[in-house]
Amino acid sequence: MRAIFLSLIILPCLLCAEVIEADLLIVGGDESGCAAAVQAARLGVKRIVLVNDIDWLGGQFCTQGIGPMDEWTLVNGKRVEFPATGAFAEILERIHTHNRQTYGIAKPGNSWCGSNTIEPKAAARIFEDWLAPYSAQITVLKGWEPMKVLVENGRVVGAEFRQTGQTRLTVKAALTADSTDWGDVIRLSGAAYMAGPDLKSRFDEPGAPESLDPGGEQEMNPISWCPLLREAGKDSTIPKPARYDAHSFADWQKAPPWVDWDGSGGIYNMAGWCFYTHRRMIDRHHNNLAPGTEAVILNWPAHDYPLGTLPLHVVEALEKNEAGSSKKNIVDMTPAQRRIVFADAKQRALEFVYWLQTAVHDRVGDYPQSFRHMKLADDYGTADHLPPKPYIREGLRLDALYILREQDVRTEVEKPLWARSMPFDGVFGYQFNMDFHPTRRKFRDNDAAQPWQPKFFGTRNWNAHSDRTMFPLRGLVPVKMDGLLGCSKNIGVTSMVQSSLRLHGQMMHVGTAVGTVAALALKDGLQPRDIATSPKRVREVQLTLVRHGTLIWPWHDVKPDDAHFEAANLLTIAGIWRADPDNVFFKPDQVVTRRELAGALVRLIRATSQSKEWPALPDRARFSDVPADAADRAFVETLIAWGDFGPQESNFHPDQPVNWATLNRWLAALKLPTFKTLVHPKVKDYPLTRGECTDYLHRVLQQLGEGLPDRYDIDQDDAMPFDEDNNKVPDRLEPER
Repeated sequence: MRAIFLSLIILPCLLCAEVIEADLLIVGGDESGCAAAVQAARLGVKRIVLVNDIDWLGGQFCTQGIGPMDEWTLVNGKRVEFPATGAFAEILERIHTHNRQTYGIAKPGNSWCGSNTIEPKAAARIFEDWLAPYSAQITVLKGWEPMKVLVENGRVVGAEFRQTGQTRLTVKAALTADSTDWGDVIRLSGAAYMAGPDLKSRFDEPGAPESLDPGGEQEMNPISWCPLLREAGKDSTIPKPARYDAHSFADWQKAPPWVDWDGSGGIYNMAGWCFYTHRRMIDRHHNNLAPGTEAVILNWPAHDYPLGTLPLHVVEALEKNEAGSSKKNIVDMTPAQRRIVFADAKQRALEFVYWLQTAVHDRVGDYPQSFRHMKLADDYGTADHLPPKPYIREGLRLDALYILREQDVRTEVEKPLWARSMPFDGVFGYQFNMDFHPTRRKFRDNDAAQPWQPKFFGTRNWNAHSDRTMFPLRGLVPVKMDGLLGCSKNIGVTSMVQSSLRLHGQMMHVGTAVGTVAALALKDGLQPRDIATSPKRVREVQLTLVRHGTLIWPWHDVKPDDAHFEAANLLTIAGIWRADPDNVFFKPDQVVTRRELAGALVRLIRATSQSKEWPALPDRARFSDVPADAADRAFVETLIAWGDFGPQESNFHPDQPVNWATLNRWLAALKLPTFKTLVHPKVKDYPLTRGECTDYLHRVLQQLGEGLPDRYDIDQDDAMPFDEDNNKVPDRLEPER
């Protein structure tokens, strides 16, 4: 903490200067912006300026009030948490340490939708402490809003900021990353962007609307102001909000406010579903903690704030500010106009609290834990006791070199597996459902001056699953503008996909990828698009990310401290190791078969700089147990044709397990590097597991070098332009059909 403080006390001197020079400017201090700064510093960037609009760093973890983390995925029909890796895993470890020191337990929340929780003040300190060791490289400036982006010859070269009562500030930088809440840097730069629904005519997404009705341009996943309530032990009913009407929450009359649930059975156990446990922050009752520590946050559709069909009083206030502003998408509003919307969204949250403390309490009685006996916590230090920012589910979306679409992240089957497209330039793996909260309002008597309830609209809801996929590096790079990278939610995705790509961990991975691309570009004097269009540079980014612990290929059982972590990620991305089509598990301890090894070795050779031509296969199959129509016949027979294997039996025994000595013998036959460790007398008969196999094959690839083309011909309409049949193996690694 002291190191960060020292970097801040020299701020007045910095502000006296007309211009601050930087290598990397990051605008926005949310979890994504912080991750970008830390990663860039670790990779040697010397002058990083992180500009934030408020005092707290950390985004969703604290400033937006989402201390309980919803990071679920679906495995074997059950909701479990997606593997935490990279920067997100680092922050989780710090969270666990804080919780152990404070409450004696790493996960004290027993939250229904996620096991990890952190209180906002603690989260803000954790992010400050995370940045502190890099204070010589990272200068943090707080309380500044971007007002102008500097562009020269189609390249962003910095930005100008303003602060109430202070001199305007200019930061010039070789590269700028936009991690703001609403993509203000991208918008002010003139780079192309998207906001609101994407029409089906543009991306042909199954869930996209055919056309927009009046006001449809404003429709987005709603914002939510998420109150933090803490046990008070006495009646703590808040004053009745001026516009309160119980009708606003009529749809939730039958929802249970409280159930006695101890977290058993895991997340999303329906036995624990209720207002109270949904995002419980601290469960003191089941963890035997001190009175007064019990805490929950509220994050329910009931108090979501849709951004279209605005209430009449909000429309009138916006129009008074600027004619026509009530019809703007919030992305295009000025900060002052957004604050008008935010003020009403805060009132909606307080109305929900009041409803729980009055109407709901009166209906169910003084059950074991009543919202009436919980108070708005003062953790944020704000006058209204609410978080300084709303929970933002959707914002500006960058018009990038590639835009990830609904059909890319889904398969045709209702069983989340590998997505249809696994981008060759993936920078992190993820999965979450396409989760739209109600995006419209239904006013009583269809009168915009009356109370309202949130309503779903069209096909946008929370019932569409996505599959395991990767986010492409191309999605960080604008189509035309140089000197600029999208960060946080300001990236190349459609509205449909952004509904599944907005969580704490996902946004930290975006930031880590941005920091990596920026550092490598700055090191060699390149633009981000130079990285994105170079296969060798893309692989350098991927290798760097994996070595810093980021899971790229979204295996469910591959962890950063596994010996095979790098190999399992990179060989699968390259198409050398093929993922089981019906299983999200790598199964590192499963013994490799002759069939698997043959295919992997042939694809390995094709992937190296010493690639061989495919042999012609006769009409008649060489082996009786690998018939002519077998899917892997070409790989098995190519293996034999390329190697010095000597006389062969009539059967290949494709499903027979192999041992360490077999791998070494086949490597030698193919004139590939061999390993003494494989033929040591005491280990040569060991069964060869998948983890061991990929580790050895990756070592071979590193020795020989991967034979990548000099440049990608970017296809903006195809996530996998080098895999025509989308079978997750590049065409150059497969025989012609």
